[in-house]
Amino acid sequence: MATMLPESYENACCRPAVGPPPQLILAGVPESVGAARAYACEFVAYHLPDIGTESADNVQLIVSELVTNAVRYGTEPGDSLLLTLTAMAASVRVEVRDPVRRRPCLRGASNERDRGRGLFIVEALAERWGVTDQPFGKAVWADVAR
Repeated sequence: MATMLPESYENACCRPAVGPPPQLILAGVPESVGAARAYACEFVAYHLPDIGTESADNVQLIVSELVTNAVRYGTEPGDSLLLTLTAMAASVRVEVRDPVRRRPCLRGASNERDRGRGLFIVEALAERWGVTDQPFGKAVWADVAR
């Protein structure tokens, strides 16, 4: 059956994206950390095959730390979070959005706590990182050198 659309519209149909998309919505549950790491590994392997092992590992570790913080401190039961990976010319941006406005902070070193070191890891591995307020919550981001 012939269409009435101009030929330029017929060839401009929506095609699904190839490879992993740049965003992933996750439930605010501990199991999402492993899913986020696997997604980051797949995204980097597909979209940034020349990134290098160390940078790819850094992206995965930063994803893991930021998603862990979002699950622990930025969500309540039933909440979701959004993970976005963006390939830029010289770096990869990792961004995790959650619905809580409370900003993360670096805690002092302690031998009594088993946790609280995630942001120190992010700070050590990222070129830079920060927090941006969102209309409903915040986005914690980190740029990882390629």
